[in-house]
Amino acid sequence: MMALKFAFKNLMAAGLRTWLNVFVLSLSFVLIIWLQGLYEGMGQFASKAMTEYDIGGGQYWHKNFDPFDPLNMEQMHGTIPAKLQQLINQGEATPQLLHPATIFPHGRLQSVRIRGIDPQQKIVKIPAQALKKAHGLIPALIGQRFAQKLNAKQGDLLTIRWRDANGTFDAVDVEITKIMKTPVPSIDVGQIWLPLSVLQEKLHLENQATLVVLKTPPAQPLTIHDWKFHSRKELLKEIEQLVYTKSVGAMFLYVVLIFLAMIAIFDSQVLSIFHRTKEIGTLIALGLTRWQVAGIFTLEGLITGILAGLVAALYGFPLLYYFKANGFPLPASTDSYGLALGERLYPFYPISLIVGTVVIILLLATLISFLPSRKIARLNPTDALRGKWA
Repeated sequence: MMALKFAFKNLMAAGLRTWLNVFVLSLSFVLIIWLQGLYEGMGQFASKAMTEYDIGGGQYWHKNFDPFDPLNMEQMHGTIPAKLQQLINQGEATPQLLHPATIFPHGRLQSVRIRGIDPQQKIVKIPAQALKKAHGLIPALIGQRFAQKLNAKQGDLLTIRWRDANGTFDAVDVEITKIMKTPVPSIDVGQIWLPLSVLQEKLHLENQATLVVLKTPPAQPLTIHDWKFHSRKELLKEIEQLVYTKSVGAMFLYVVLIFLAMIAIFDSQVLSIFHRTKEIGTLIALGLTRWQVAGIFTLEGLITGILAGLVAALYGFPLLYYFKANGFPLPASTDSYGLALGERLYPFYPISLIVGTVVIILLLATLISFLPSRKIARLNPTDALRGKWA
């Protein structure tokens, strides 16, 4: 207890130098938690949006389906098996049929992917009910990003050309009955949604699908010939890896911030030990061991870290709470990143992030204070009382 009081009095006696170190270290606390909170929030939002709009509780894919192979998409479908059809009839799953096509907006040629979906489905948040009516024409649903790219609006007509299961080219006019706003680019850009039954009929692929989306994760995935189950975790793996990569990339900034703060503490301790040589000699002469005196200087670093945490809480908590409540506005150009992001990014600060940041910085501050204090262990008390180092 005496060492703790002595260390605290020494820090307060240093005045401005101590508070500058405290402020610099507090910036490290706030910036690290804020940036990591942004990445955590980005990952959580993207995962939630992908789950609600696209992934559901997991998906069964036809064995030929490869989302990264658009050239062979005409072969990526198969008859819906009885086990999955039973789930569909119970409202626990919904099928989708994907097929390549070409549209001709304003006399231009544009390759697209047609996606058939049941207008009655309630598995994903896609507004498929807009595909029920279209004044005698085939109704179509497109995303806001794709509509802007095509310069299309609700009520416009689009000519779609495709090749059916028999290899015959066909073309139809569809009416855009709704332009949906979704944070998920993968179901927006280059996608045109049509009623599943209409698409199956036009392509001569009755009762066939490319994938089946489940409402909830199954307790035990079904084993079905020619169909493979992909869990929600597996389908969200790319998002998790992207967020992890971003977090690791930000580590460079964290290292720089902590390094600057640690340099300030290290220099202060070296200067303090150099100027307080007589005081150190007096403490040793009064009966304290060299390591006890070194412990006092080490405690000063720990107390500096604790004060920095308290100062960071004073201005950091309101700042972090503001961003958590109001979000961080994102520019419109983020739509082209391919990641499910909203108009505002809301940070998420898990307890593990806050506690981990505090513990790491306190340990580093203590270690940095201990390093110059080791020299005290080799100090001759007689030389110290005369203000000299042996």
